[in-house]
Parts: sequence; structure tokens; C-alpha cells
Amino acid sequence: MPRPLRIALVQPNIRDDMAENIAQVSALIRQAAATGAGFVATPENSSFMGRNAAASLAAGKPEAEHPALRAFRDLAAELKIWLLIGSISVRETGANRNANRSYLIDPAGAITAQYDKIHMFDVDLPNGEVFRESNTFAPGDASVLTELPEAKLGLSICYDLRFPGLYRGLAQAGAEIISVPAAFTRNTGEAHWHVLLRARAIETGAFVVAPAMWGDHPGGRQTYGHSLIIDPWGRVLADAGEGVGIAVADIDLDQVAKARAQIPAWQNDPLYSKPTMPATKP
Repeated sequence: MPRPLRIALVQPNIRDDMAENIAQVSALIRQAAATGAGFVATPENSSFMGRNAAASLAAGKPEAEHPALRAFRDLAAELKIWLLIGSISVRETGANRNANRSYLIDPAGAITAQYDKIHMFDVDLPNGEVFRESNTFAPGDASVLTELPEAKLGLSICYDLRFPGLYRGLAQAGAEIISVPAAFTRNTGEAHWHVLLRARAIETGAFVVAPAMWGDHPGGRQTYGHSLIIDPWGRVLADAGEGVGIAVADIDLDQVAKARAQIPAWQNDPLYSKPTMPATKP
């Protein structure tokens, strides 16, 4: 029997006003939920993008006080949807850097899983852009596999995409859907975004859902957009293109087993460890 699920991805243009960003993302989540999607996902940096590291660091809030997390939890409960907040900046007590943290929220508004981005994007791009995520964010140290009612979900964020071992491990542990919320730069996005996401789907035999940031941001940063939903055979089911909006696709989770039966490479590689299951949070 088919195992259907409608997925919707949110593609905003986030700037340096958190209240305005929460309002924009909330409106897009409502639009996505109105399509009948049971699972909605937002991109990396869903609450704030500052003009420099100092501004981004200052925008980090403790989890219990974070206005974006509170607003999105309330919205998930109101709309009765599973909501993945791709990431927000969270300040831990006593820490000198923030966590770039993804949250899975259930239809009652409870946090059921969280993941801190492991790989930091520290790079000097040929176009002159310089990124030092490690100045603002402390890297996570564990991969995370969690569950939706329909499927097991593996969590990742943006630059993680370039480290295939993480995805192989999630697939070996049972992930049928893998999320890659991102704020990919326009320069690297044009060259690599579609190719890498399709490769991760093919390599793992999993659905890949990649909600992406789009547009111009403070400090001259530009992001690529093109939020994607990709099936286990590497076919693009939905592409939000450029601009603020959403992408929606109906998937059949039975395709995961079919793809993996045809190409069982993910089963034949013993090199990668399995991710940890997160504790459920109240």
C-alpha cells in the first residue's frame, strides 16, 4: 500500500529584524499548511541574518526565551502540523558562541527533536565573500535521527551537505527522509546546490527535503533559493526557484524501499556509525 505524505517547504527572505522575520515566516507557514501539507519545513537562519558576526552573535537567545521558537511552536499547535524549523540561533548559558539549531515540533507544539549543525562554513570565496561561521556558532557533535508519524527523519543543516558520510550514516540507521535546511550562497548554489542534493538522495535512497533562503541580506550576502524536494531516485519533485514562496510535493514513502532494493549501496558500506536518537523534550 502507498504511504503518502504531502510536504511543503518555506522560502523566505530573512533580514536583521527578528519580529519582521517571524511575521514573514509565519505567513509562509500558514500558506504551506493551507495546501494540506502534514509536514512543513523552513530554512536555516529562519529568525535572523545580521550584517556581521557580532550582530548574528547578539541575536542568539536562550531557548526558553527565544521569541521565534515560541511563535513557531504556537503556530504548529494552531495549525496542527509537524513543523521543522530549519535553524535558529540559540545561546546556551555561559557559552561564548551560539548553537545553529534545528527543531522538530509536533502538532501539539512540543519539541520532539533538535540538532546542532556539525560542520561550520569557514571559507573565502572567489567573489570576495568571506564566511567564518565558527566565530559565531559552536559546532554540534552528534547526528540526529528522529521520527514523523509516517517515517524516520534524519536532520542536517546547510554546509553538512558537503559531507556525505553524515547522510550515509543516517540512511543506515533507517532515515527515509533527510532534511537539509540551508542558506546557500548564490555563488555556490548556482554551481552545486541541485547536484549535491540529488547526489545525497541517490546515495541514501531517501527523500531529501531542502528548504532554502533566498535573496539579498544585510552585509551584502546573497542566497540562492531553489528550495527542493527530491525523491530517492534523484528526481526533483518540487523547486521553489527564486523569490519568496513555498514548494509543495506529494511523496510516496514506499519509493524508499524500492530505490534501496535496486541499488543497495547504502547497505553495503560499514564505514559510518549510526546516529543517536534524541531525547524527547517537554
